[in-house]
Amino acid sequence: MEWKGRRQSDNVEDRRGTSFGRGGRGTGQFGGGGFRIPTGGRRGGGLSIGSIVLILIVCWFLGINPLTLLDDGSGSGVQTQTSEQQRSTPQNDEMTAFVRTVLAETEDTWHGIFQAEGATYEEPTLVLFSGSTNSACGFASSATGPFYCPGDRKVYLDTAFFRELKDKFGASGDFAEAYVIAHEVGHHVQNLTGILPKFNQMRQTMSEVEANQMSVRVELQADCFAGIWGKYTEQKGLLERGDLEEALNAARQIGDDTLQKRSQGYVVPESFNHGTSAQRMEWFKRGFDSGNFQSCDTFSGDI
Repeated sequence: MEWKGRRQSDNVEDRRGTSFGRGGRGTGQFGGGGFRIPTGGRRGGGLSIGSIVLILIVCWFLGINPLTLLDDGSGSGVQTQTSEQQRSTPQNDEMTAFVRTVLAETEDTWHGIFQAEGATYEEPTLVLFSGSTNSACGFASSATGPFYCPGDRKVYLDTAFFRELKDKFGASGDFAEAYVIAHEVGHHVQNLTGILPKFNQMRQTMSEVEANQMSVRVELQADCFAGIWGKYTEQKGLLERGDLEEALNAARQIGDDTLQKRSQGYVVPESFNHGTSAQRMEWFKRGFDSGNFQSCDTFSGDI
């Protein structure tokens, strides 16, 4: 992805190197829930971003079950490195520039789409953290993975996840990383358009299985929205050969079925809350091919 030298967003809050203790859960409109990229790791006591909606009422954010978007089981929320130490490295300088640039590209994309519909896009803030941090959705650790918190309208990202994406999941490349950010911004779009609030309301009368099924539709739509952003990025001439394949591979590697097979050797479809690898790839590609908001209706018909 040709990202260097482009506009960088000012909507980035860098908390890396800052120590955070365990704070109480927030009281945002989703009951402290967030939506995150699944990591397939152990769930602790927090809220997760993919099941975002789950957390709404069950009070856990990552999944269909009390997903923990927040805890890595270590019981510690203290950073071990200072902000000055972390930010002085070229790697972090470049990573910060990359994240700011991708966020800026999502801002440009969604401003244009909202304006075409006679609406105003309200930009989210992206919080960079290392190890752990607090959010309106509760305490988050690196085990949480990237997530969006509707309570404070912020995307949370420990950039160490990108190393995990490459080393653990075999999904390398800058466009794979950009897909992760665009997916979380997709949840912000859902929040602005009323989709997340409506899901939270509906979930109160749903069984766990029904809530999981609805969560899958929410997550796949965020993938489709990420695909729309990818389409606009392509139209700007920013994509390089292999970029699309990087994003699709990332979607494949974090599908519920793939993660469950990797972690436990078998799948439990009733517990899926993000979608299978095939579904995640399909809906990202659908958004990418059409570039059309209307093509991302995951709530009508089969998925």
